[in-house]
Amino acid sequence: MSENTFPVYTVDAITNFYRTEVLTGQEAKHFTKSDLAPVPKPEAVQTLYMRALHLLYRFRPECHSMVPLLENIQYPEYHEGATAIMSVYVRMRQFLPMCLVYDFSLNDLLAPKKQRTLTVLSAIMNFLHFRKQRMDVILEKQAKLRSDMDRLQVYTKFNLEAEKKIEMLTTIPPEQQAESDELAAALSELQATTVHEYQEVNAKNDSIAEWKTKIAEKTQKLAQVKVDVSNLKEDITKLKSQIVESPEELKSQMEKMRENVKNIKNSIEETDERVVELQNMVQSVTHTEAEIQQMFNLLQDLESSMNNTKQRQEEHQELVAQFEKKQKELKNLLIEEGQMKRALGMKLDKESKQKIRRQTKREMKEQHVQDVLGQCNQIHHKREEMADKIQEISGETQQLKTKIQNLRDVCSKETEKAQALYDTLSTSMDELHRRIEMHTVDLKQVITKMSANF
Repeated sequence: MSENTFPVYTVDAITNFYRTEVLTGQEAKHFTKSDLAPVPKPEAVQTLYMRALHLLYRFRPECHSMVPLLENIQYPEYHEGATAIMSVYVRMRQFLPMCLVYDFSLNDLLAPKKQRTLTVLSAIMNFLHFRKQRMDVILEKQAKLRSDMDRLQVYTKFNLEAEKKIEMLTTIPPEQQAESDELAAALSELQATTVHEYQEVNAKNDSIAEWKTKIAEKTQKLAQVKVDVSNLKEDITKLKSQIVESPEELKSQMEKMRENVKNIKNSIEETDERVVELQNMVQSVTHTEAEIQQMFNLLQDLESSMNNTKQRQEEHQELVAQFEKKQKELKNLLIEEGQMKRALGMKLDKESKQKIRRQTKREMKEQHVQDVLGQCNQIHHKREEMADKIQEISGETQQLKTKIQNLRDVCSKETEKAQALYDTLSTSMDELHRRIEMHTVDLKQVITKMSANF
């Protein structure tokens, strides 16, 4: 037991498992613990092995009793019992190495032992558990494959819709082509005008800065002149108080002062005119600034629209990337689908070939069964004839007995003769029985030789 790579179960566990998982109908009801312990019954063990082979290979139990048509056997009725046992033995020898049992022998069928039978049944039970787990895994993978195929269909549908959307976004309708060309031309003209306006604004700003510097210098000079005039007035008042006024000098000074005042007024008027001009220029500059602000707003709108177009382009690129990714996944899934289809086609071809082979074998077996049934009918007919003869003989013997019983009282001599005849008949019957026993012993030896050959 320690050398086995699988657990050896108890008799109760094996009985419950085979009753629920392997046997069906009346066989499951009649199968009990006493069929395996203390001494296993060969019929029950053979039934378990046949049902296990039927569960795994769909090989029905009645098929074990069929002799192959390729074998030319003279007396097939003598091999009815040995054929089923040898068929089960050969198929169990092919099956049990998968259960890690390599030393299955014919004694395990004809004279099974308890521990050996429990080991073999535990190996089959372990293999059936493993088979059930693998089938569950395969069913899960099949369900996953179906869900993947459904998702593949959904993804292909989504990819087709995305391709249609991309085509709608990238292609411009013919009725809007002229409008888009006009917008593109207007946009290029607007960009050129904005560049030109920016250059003019920069030039005007430079000239405004120069005029502002000049105005600042003039205002500074004007303030200096005013300061000088106030100083001169103070000096005049001081001089008037210090010197004696003379009319001629006063007149000359007054004329000078008048000339100076005229010059100052002229310079003030010039500065005022210049200030007016500068104010007009400032107003024109503010007007241009307002226009520039409008252009700037338009440019901002254009920039926002460009950003939207860039965002749409990015979304388009992302959609294209997703589409390429989905296409790659679709290609991989299509490759897997092709592989699965090829494998499925190979399996279907193998299955069709196996079906054809099974059909031919079934037809050959049915023909063989018909031949065997015909031979069985002939044998049964011969048996009926022999039974009729035996009944006739038994009737004759009964008549003889009645005659002997009637004549026993009449004549003792004839009774003695009848007794002698009866003794000879009994000896002949014993000889016949002895010959029949010898014939059966010969048949058993032939069966053992055939089993050894198998």
